[in-house]
Parts: sequence; C-alpha cells; structure tokens
Amino acid sequence: MIHTQPSEQLSTSTWTLSNAESPDGDHRWDPPSGDCLDLDWAPSMLKRACELARLDAVHREALRSATHGDSGIDLGFLNANRHAIAFFSNSTPTALHPADVARVSTLLGEIDMQAILRSVVDSGAGSTLGYGFVGDPTEYLLAHFGALRGFYEEAARRRLLVVLWWD
Repeated sequence: MIHTQPSEQLSTSTWTLSNAESPDGDHRWDPPSGDCLDLDWAPSMLKRACELARLDAVHREALRSATHGDSGIDLGFLNANRHAIAFFSNSTPTALHPADVARVSTLLGEIDMQAILRSVVDSGAGSTLGYGFVGDPTEYLLAHFGALRGFYEEAARRRLLVVLWWD
C-alpha cells in the first residue's frame, strides 16, 4: 500500500494526540482513496521486467524507491500498539520525503515501460516475471505502472511525503 501524507502531520506527537482524542483509540489516519494506491503483485513483476530489459541502475533504483520507500524516516511507531495503522507482514512502514518523491516522479516519467515490456515479451521471458502469470502481462503491468507514475506525479505536485507498507 502506498499513501501520501503532508510532512507536518507525520510525527509521533500528532499520532498520540489523535489517538488520545479518540475514545476507541483510532488515530483517524484515514486518507482519501485518491491518496492511496494498492499495486497488487505488480511491484516485483515490474522490477523483474526492468532487470530483464537491462534498464539502467538509476531508473531501477527509482522504481525500487517508489515501491519500497526508504528507512531514513523512522516510522516504527506505526507498527506498534497505540499507533498501529495495520498489520504489517514482516515489514515496517517506510517513506519518502517530498524532495525524494519529486525525484522519483521525474525518473518514473522517463521510463518507457511499454518498450521494456515489449522487449521482455518478445524475448520469450514474459513467463519469468513471476506469480504464475499466464499470458501476456503487458496490459496488467502497464496499468499498474501508469497508476504508480500518476500517483507520484500528483504527490510531487502537492509536495507530499509518501508512506509505504506491505499488508
């Protein structure tokens, strides 16, 4: 799950205040649906396609950052009682600062995913992308990559921090 958040609202004290104000302990971190993105199983398939097509390291790292965040912002409190926003399967939430969101957005905009996927499918390697995908994964992956790119464009335009987690 990927979610945008204004930087000034992301602190333990903000969560504590909201949690304290709520009788049921709900921290009231319910972002609008347009500020959330669920990429299903696409991130690892997109990563694999970029590796197979030999996309350069800078753009592969941008895709990794876009789907996995950075541990430079301490969000461990989101995975602890009193503040937990969800059950995180083997991972702690990560985030990207607004400046990193802008950089990632720019780099994602430079990736020609159509060409990458065409190269992978034409080489016969489409079935090696994972998760038992049967048939041509192009439409599925283009839709998810387009959603990811649009999500980051909007977050960059609004100068938002992005919080990421696997659930």
